[in-house]
Amino acid sequence: MPNALVMKQIKIIVEKHSDGYVAYPLGIKGAIVGQGDTYEEALTDVKSAIRCYIEIFGKEMLEDESPVIEAFLTEAEVAI
Repeated sequence: MPNALVMKQIKIIVEKHSDGYVAYPLGIKGAIVGQGDTYEEALTDVKSAIRCYIEIFGKEMLEDESPVIEAFLTEAEVAI
């Protein structure tokens, strides 16, 4: 019997840039990035990259419990 797929919720940041979208997950050891011309393309690309990354490096690359409970976006003025 083949291994059953296990679903895991992963928090993903999606950024909009002038030339498209970039997406990356939180709570995974290592650097994974997806990109696309649209939000949906970037999200699909990063999900595919996560699956490939786990296939190569194993599920131990996933944090048991992500240290990130919530992610916020804010702006702050900083003297430079």
